[in-house]
Amino acid sequence: MGAASDDAVKQLALLMDQVEAPLRRTFQNVHQGYPKETLLRFLKAREWNVSKAHKMLVDSLNWRIQNEIDTVLERPIVPVDLYRSIRDSQLVGLSGYTKEGLPVFAVGVGQSTYDKASVHYYVQSHIQINEYRDRVILPMLTEKFGRPVTTCVKVLDMTGLKLSALSQMKMLTSISTVDDLNYPEKTETYYVVNVPYIFSACWKVVKPLLQERTKKKVKVLHGCGRDELLKIMDYSSLPHFCRREGSGSSKHSSTDADDCYSLDHPFHKELYGHIEELASCKELIKMGSLHVSIPEPDPDDAKIVEVIQAEFQKIGEQNGSANGHKV
Repeated sequence: MGAASDDAVKQLALLMDQVEAPLRRTFQNVHQGYPKETLLRFLKAREWNVSKAHKMLVDSLNWRIQNEIDTVLERPIVPVDLYRSIRDSQLVGLSGYTKEGLPVFAVGVGQSTYDKASVHYYVQSHIQINEYRDRVILPMLTEKFGRPVTTCVKVLDMTGLKLSALSQMKMLTSISTVDDLNYPEKTETYYVVNVPYIFSACWKVVKPLLQERTKKKVKVLHGCGRDELLKIMDYSSLPHFCRREGSGSSKHSSTDADDCYSLDHPFHKELYGHIEELASCKELIKMGSLHVSIPEPDPDDAKIVEVIQAEFQKIGEQNGSANGHKV
């Protein structure tokens, strides 16, 4: 870090020392003993503008308080069959770790249907995974390696991406807005695999709109990306859809123990067990979904969503239909 970066961190730290006690308490849950790294993330997200980074961080802390995010891991999604249906339709999981010790999260972008529960449950589940990553997994890795481990990598599987995904745009925008404004710079690299034409077409028009630091994070790989991913992780950490070239991705193509999306995978078993254990310590388990307020997206992000929607519609018109056929 240069002198200017150091100075920005010091300025932001001084501003955070002046916030009210409730904000300081929730900030501790965010930084997990590493405030400098957290301040750096928010500064990067606002291009090193201290004032904007301070506003972003304070807004995020207020969002956490207003939506009871600090206790979200004490609220299991019950019954377990409902949670299983969420896992079957919101495909995400921890497949392993990179050689440098970063968690590898797999996301089935193309095959997630988000059609088994209300939007509130999907947002709640997404936030629970974020919080479990930040408050359990990353601190465990930090202790293991003796250095701060505060980020992850994500492998985005585009298998099955269709024009009908346009109907899920509101859901995806809600989740990405929560991440952008409250969990900024948590992902080192996005590896995109199994890319169909529809993604390539959208990427071509969206890429010029992205900030340079974001563009550098996105790596579109050939096929399932196995050979490239093996440079940064062992075979055992590859997501199940990257293990055989040409096999494509299917949530039904491997055993439940290998399928990191499945509730029967060790990661989801541990996550759900952790939430149940925390809940059992409380006298009253809050039932029902957590209704989290979704912040307004940044204008630049909103513009990107509009561009994606327009591109989807254009492709649909070129194909004579937007009824969900693969393209």
